[in-house]
Amino acid sequence: MKTTKTQLKLVEWFSAEDMHLASKQWLSELTFLKDEQLFFEDLIRKYIFELIAPNQFNKTTKIVESLSSSRKKTDDLIKIVQAHERGLEVMVDGVDQVIEEEVYKNEHRRLIIEVNEFLKGYQDLKETLFDTIKKIAKSDKKRLNE
Repeated sequence: MKTTKTQLKLVEWFSAEDMHLASKQWLSELTFLKDEQLFFEDLIRKYIFELIAPNQFNKTTKIVESLSSSRKKTDDLIKIVQAHERGLEVMVDGVDQVIEEEVYKNEHRRLIIEVNEFLKGYQDLKETLFDTIKKIAKSDKKRLNE
């Protein structure tokens, strides 16, 4: 939690260029996640029979639901960050608009938290998915060697 508070205080000192670069970085990461999520869906399809086995079904259902939710959230965040990026004009237009600039900085603060929390949750999902697939792949390999 301390890191988040520190990040929020730093926004006061971010220049328009810093916020622009942060937004571009978020868009880059989120766009990559979209491709990665497609890869995960293909991976799930490849191991679907093993994943729907009675001993894996509940875990698989949670993973698939989480992946689906993650895809929707990724799309939503991309739209939000793109809109935020378009709103950067208020910071660089040369007009002194204290209230609008403060609103923009508050939105940037909120996005710092939201994107970071999403990425952390997504990382947890990836670990769960990889662990599950790894166990199935090892089991398949062991079965083939018998």
